[in-house]
Amino acid sequence: MTSTTKQIVVPYITDWTEEPQFSPIVVQRADGHGIAYADEGLGDRDANGVLWARVASEPGSGKPIFGKVNSLRQRRAMRKLLCQVCAGPADKTDDGVLWVVRDYRDDWPGWPNGMGVTEPPICLPCLRFSARACPALRRGYAAIRARRYAIAGIQGLRFHPGTPPRPAEMTVVSFDHPDAAWTVASTLVRELLDCTPVDLQS
Repeated sequence: MTSTTKQIVVPYITDWTEEPQFSPIVVQRADGHGIAYADEGLGDRDANGVLWARVASEPGSGKPIFGKVNSLRQRRAMRKLLCQVCAGPADKTDDGVLWVVRDYRDDWPGWPNGMGVTEPPICLPCLRFSARACPALRRGYAAIRARRYAIAGIQGLRFHPGTPPRPAEMTVVSFDHPDAAWTVASTLVRELLDCTPVDLQS
């Protein structure tokens, strides 16, 4: 659910300063095909075999870090199509699930179809509130509905092969891409298709 601190609404997926941080040792797998944690456990990988960043979920611990996303809560909201702000069900109509995205319509023919998003969907009341309260959204956004929104891959830190593996850069990859084996995932990515713009004034 949404957290509130000093009358500030904190989105469900926002990270907090006092949530425990983990820095497991990353090693190259014995077969040379990808990375692992030196003390890897069953909960470190998902059903696709992807290695995930170790994080804790203790919303309300300390101060919110706006702009930084908690990996566990992002994954839960993405998988279950929960509102990124209140963690209730995202808004859904015959036109699809509601999302708020960056507006690239002037730069990208066919936008937003085919767009990969790491931000979970949203419910209509939270979108209307956020449009007024969130500085980032006041700089420009678009509300859309997508009829198709398959989980398409991950975003995370890719490593170069070696002993030890060396961190390279943040990347977005599909589950079947070779780089997925060399990436510590931090967020799920959905691909939005069959999209319709939403007029919040109507």
